[in-house]
Amino acid sequence: MPKMDNMLAILWMLSSGEKITAKQISEKLEINIRTVYRYIDTLSTSGVPIISDPGHNGGYTLLNNFIEAPLFFDVEEQISLFHAAVFAEEAGYYGGEVLNRAVSKLSKYSNQEQKTKINQHLISLEVISRLSSFSMEPFLKELELAVAGGYSVKILYHKIGEEQSSNRLVDPYRMIYWNHKWYVIGFCHLRKDIRSFRVDRIESLKLTENRFNRPEKFSARDFFMKNLLPTIEDKEGIIPLVINGNTRALDDICQHWFLGHYLQERTSNQAVFLLEKNMIHTYVPHLLLPYGKSIRVIEPISLKKRLIEVLSELIKFHQA
Repeated sequence: MPKMDNMLAILWMLSSGEKITAKQISEKLEINIRTVYRYIDTLSTSGVPIISDPGHNGGYTLLNNFIEAPLFFDVEEQISLFHAAVFAEEAGYYGGEVLNRAVSKLSKYSNQEQKTKINQHLISLEVISRLSSFSMEPFLKELELAVAGGYSVKILYHKIGEEQSSNRLVDPYRMIYWNHKWYVIGFCHLRKDIRSFRVDRIESLKLTENRFNRPEKFSARDFFMKNLLPTIEDKEGIIPLVINGNTRALDDICQHWFLGHYLQERTSNQAVFLLEKNMIHTYVPHLLLPYGKSIRVIEPISLKKRLIEVLSELIKFHQA
């Protein structure tokens, strides 16, 4: 293990608050006891307040206030970091290997009481990951470098509905994780406008030496959600969508990423949304059909007719 890692490991061992001997450190890290003395001296010289108690029951401890430094984490903080690693893996986080290495260090240099408590919490939580045959890790790493450094990227991008992929020069402003998908938001030189690109549709990516300046006060979140949700253009054409149903079904509908945005009123057995009539007929039928008999459309009547049309089309399709 490199010298720096060994010294950090010694700090972790001392952070338990318990007295520890040079012999115990030597055995734990599998290094010569004289090397331990050198590391202790180096840490002390650098300003770490290590207290040395000589004698038969002696050993090393840290001053209490130093244990509160940002370098150290209490048990709850360690548990949170381990849980964050679990969720990051489910999201396809591209720094998974480094993150696992970091939490492994936490585990390795925690005392036995901490390990026991951490393990109790870890086995109580599990995240089921979606299987993916496409690894985006290389692209995500390059994109993060580009975003952080302000470098343009050249990508070969396949857009749904187009037969051929197109070459794009993009100034990446932000990366976004939404609904199990990774996106990059940035200025597209081909379209001369800000666009969002799904990372799993990027076929090749190359970091360039071109630099760009990110617009001040630009919100990738606001841009993304604005483009994700249909814009209500005709304010006078807005009509109420009234749905009755059981509490659980309505809870689910009101929390939907699309319909929840237009929720106006909610009671235990009814939800009222305000949308354009065209939006109701275009998007809503396909969102409501999976709820079956657990909900009932009250208004508009035209949506009931549209639901019947959609169901009829499905029946004819499957009968063919």
